[in-house]
Amino acid sequence: MRFSPTPIAGVMVVDAEPHADARGAFARLHCPEEFAAAGHPFEPAQTSVSRNPTALTLRGMHHQPAPYAETKLVRVTRGRVYDVAVDLRRGSPTFRQWTAAELSADNLKALLIPEGVAHGFITLEPDTDVVYQITPAFRPGREAGVRWNDPAFGIAWPSQPELLSDRDASYPDFGWGEG
Repeated sequence: MRFSPTPIAGVMVVDAEPHADARGAFARLHCPEEFAAAGHPFEPAQTSVSRNPTALTLRGMHHQPAPYAETKLVRVTRGRVYDVAVDLRRGSPTFRQWTAAELSADNLKALLIPEGVAHGFITLEPDTDVVYQITPAFRPGREAGVRWNDPAFGIAWPSQPELLSDRDASYPDFGWGEG
C-alpha cells in the first residue's frame, strides 16, 4: 500500500498496489502493520456497505463527535464517487477546509478519514457501492453532520446532487466560529 497525505492532517489517500499476472490481480487493501508503519494505526471494529443505485446520490457530511468519534477507511467496490473530507477539529490549522479524491472500483484508492473530520460523497455512476471500515463501531443516536453545501466550507462538488436525504439537506449552517 502507498499512503499519500492530503492538505488536511491525518486524511490520507491509500493506494492499493496490485500484483498482476495472467489470472488477474491481487492487492492488499488493509494491513494493520502497514498502517501503523505509515504513522496511521487503524484496526477497524466494523465494516459496512452503502449501496447507491442512482448516479448523483449525495451522502454526507457525516461525523460522530467525541467520545464516540470514528476513524473511517472508505473504498469503492463498484462504481465511482467523489469523496470529500472536511476538517471540523477546532484548533487545527486546516479547520473548516476540505479535501477530496475520486475513488473507484478501478483505481482501488481509499480515503482514510480521522476522528474529527466529516465525510461525504457523491456518486458519479449508477450502481455504486462504498465500503466503510470504521473504528470504533458506529453508535446509533450519536451521529452528527454538517450541510454538504454550507458556504462555511465552500466544497466544489463536481455536480449538483439529484438524490439527497432530508436529514443531509437540512443540517443548519455551520456555527462553530472561526477556530
